[in-house]
Order: sequence, then structure tokens, then C-alpha cells
Amino acid sequence: IRYDSKADALYILTRKGLEEEVVEMAPGVNLELNEQGGVIGIEILNASRLFRGVTKSMHRHLQVS
Repeated sequence: IRYDSKADALYILTRKGLEEEVVEMAPGVNLELNEQGGVIGIEILNASRLFRGVTKSMHRHLQVS
């Protein structure tokens, strides 16, 4: 898992390989596919905005614990 703060993009790499195609699953969520159509990665754009509620909740939980 990698986060690029300049692009505000979260990358989840599932396996090694060359990207052959990108399929948009939802606005800002892309699947990166290899030559055989297998998923090699997931790209989430605007990640900080998308996960803002999750990170705030996690932070509050950690402060209480």
C-alpha cells in the first residue's frame, strides 16, 4: 500500500505485473489490470477526502482506548 500525498492517491498493489488497462469502477476508484485481465492494483483518487471520516473515527477510538 502506498500513498502519494501530492496526487492524494492511495495505491493498493495486489501483484506484480505490467499495467495493460485501467477500469474505472466508481468515480475516483480505478482497477489496474494486467494483460490477462487480472487485477494488479487499485488506485483511489482524492483518498484523504474519501477516508476523512474513517481516520477521524479511528483517531477518536485510539484516544479513548
